[in-house]
Amino acid sequence: MMLPTHVLGGMLLAAPLVRVAPELAPIGFVAGFLGGLFPDLDMYVGHRKTLHFPVYYTVFAALALLVALAAPAAATVAAALFLLGAAVHSVADVYGGGLELRPWEGNSDRAVYDHYRGTWVAPRRLVRYDGAVEDLALSVGLSLPLLYLVNGPLEQIVLGTLVVAAVYTMTRRYLAELAAQIAPYAPPALSPFLPDRYLDDEPEQ
Repeated sequence: MMLPTHVLGGMLLAAPLVRVAPELAPIGFVAGFLGGLFPDLDMYVGHRKTLHFPVYYTVFAALALLVALAAPAAATVAAALFLLGAAVHSVADVYGGGLELRPWEGNSDRAVYDHYRGTWVAPRRLVRYDGAVEDLALSVGLSLPLLYLVNGPLEQIVLGTLVVAAVYTMTRRYLAELAAQIAPYAPPALSPFLPDRYLDDEPEQ
């Protein structure tokens, strides 16, 4: 799934705080956003393996959530929502497309790396690929309750994220072709940071 969907989902995890601890809700929304963002910082360094931990994030998120319930404070709530956002992101990627330049072709058997079992988890493709129409629909659906719950800068973040999601959906396939065309001409210093799929993938004939 695309990054906007992940960060909106991470933010929505903090929704219960609006009722049970409204003073902690803003930091919860921000922490959920950052947690939903964090795993994809490995985009060019072992994507969906280096910072994606579907099992370990889930375990640590559960522990952090217990601590936050026992001792609610800005730090404990932020840690719990960050880890929960990262966990949901890592697990949700299993239900998207595979790890390939053109995931709509369905050629990859790798969705997310499971460090606990030491193997790649195959994509389920409930969302065909990141940036698919259904992915955008999911982003819109996640944003609606958020727009009801937040205001001020957080509302602007949600709206800005929706704009990014819409633009990405409209340009997704073009970006894949652009990456394939540009990658072979990248300076040697950048080569170690380019995913293999940028160089190895060929369009379906």
